[in-house]
Amino acid sequence: METFVITGGKKLEGTVTVTGAKNAALKVLVVACLTEEKVTIHNLPLIADVFVMLDIMKELGAAITLSGHTVTVQLKQFKQSSISLEKAALARASTLFIAPLLARTGEAIIPNPGGCRLGARPIDRTVEGIEAMNVAITYNSKDGYFHAKAHCDDLGKRPIDRTLQGLSHMGTDISYDKEERKYHAKGFLQATNYHFEKNTHSGTETMIIAAALAQGTTVLENAAEEPEIDDTIALLNQMGGNIKRTGTRQITIVGVEKLHGTEFTISPDRIEVATFAIAAVITGGDILVKDGQKAAIEPFLDKFKQTGAGYEIQDKGIRFYANGTLKSVDVTTGVHPGFLTDWQAPWAVLMTQATGDAIIHETVFEDKLRYVKDLKKMGAKMTLFNPTVAEPEKVYNFNLEDNRPEYFHAVKISGPTKLHNAVMKALDIRAGAAVVIAALAAEGTSTIFDIDKLDRGYEKFEERLSALGADIKRVQEE
Repeated sequence: METFVITGGKKLEGTVTVTGAKNAALKVLVVACLTEEKVTIHNLPLIADVFVMLDIMKELGAAITLSGHTVTVQLKQFKQSSISLEKAALARASTLFIAPLLARTGEAIIPNPGGCRLGARPIDRTVEGIEAMNVAITYNSKDGYFHAKAHCDDLGKRPIDRTLQGLSHMGTDISYDKEERKYHAKGFLQATNYHFEKNTHSGTETMIIAAALAQGTTVLENAAEEPEIDDTIALLNQMGGNIKRTGTRQITIVGVEKLHGTEFTISPDRIEVATFAIAAVITGGDILVKDGQKAAIEPFLDKFKQTGAGYEIQDKGIRFYANGTLKSVDVTTGVHPGFLTDWQAPWAVLMTQATGDAIIHETVFEDKLRYVKDLKKMGAKMTLFNPTVAEPEKVYNFNLEDNRPEYFHAVKISGPTKLHNAVMKALDIRAGAAVVIAALAAEGTSTIFDIDKLDRGYEKFEERLSALGADIKRVQEE
């Protein structure tokens, strides 16, 4: 077991480079599996989740060459249609492999996803969308797998005679196994018009990836608008896809017969930009975040400016710095272009040092304020509560049936308060970043356990913080 040991009170100063966006990197790796040709991806973050995805791709038959932050992927042929439960338990994004597996083999056996626990996080919206594309999906509670298969016999109104040749002409791959003396028919994905009941980042990307090689034109309504999805779209289009945002929360995908190889660069991680911005201010420091201006952080900057903290957009990036007394600012998380849910835990730390009362209202996940307990151990004045909401079905993006009486959706933070050292846990990636930031600003030496969760989202976090002046060490516990 490894821990972070942090002695607070050091100003963070200097320049830091953010990595490629985690929430884009995991998806473009899946996109690379849609072609048998080589796909080279630059600015790949070297984080635990990425390595898990690369291991899954190797199991599926991909040849992987990793050099620095550049990876080349070539998956000429899938060796299998299933993903190991052990690997999938480590990365929630593993569910997206259902799309290239169905598109290229007609079958996918996907485990129930893992990753950070942020509430129930069901994948029902993804499953329902994929089912609309001529796919039968069943869940086996005994083995923990979703079993998906594209139909061979549902060809709509297109007339065909009942011959193998006719089926082949209609897009069904037919092969004959001499040893088994059987014909094997692979189904295909069909285009669909689909409306998401609620915003779903992964669901939108899964259907985009699946529809890229489907027959016909797919139109997604109420599709997610998060900027990381634009990386997925851009890579697919560079590979020969035909995908456009054709309206507000509408994406149109014209299926193509084949995709080819290409080179692609992942956009900067907007969550990291905000993390280092808050770390600069909370420690009374001054940090230039290289390439920060290329990230989609306008909603963050709008709120950041209201606190009175300083920032300056430069050619090389964005400079963030302490600028005197901070003002308390309320935030309500929401789907893009709202305030990102992954910004709210670090924001809570910033508000402990602001004058007045601030309210954070979390509307994306039903149970994402568990880190409050650790911040209160450090002296933060925080009160969890559930606000009165007139139309919860419209306000909350999570499924209301997954809510529990013990879950809180809002927290009131009173400041400023002097933080002190404590022993804490990284409950998930962003909650972990929050307690690290708090420890950097606190008096005394803090210990943070379960830092493997931070490794899932931040590359060499402690090394980059140390380069800025932080007193932080990774310690191997016996």
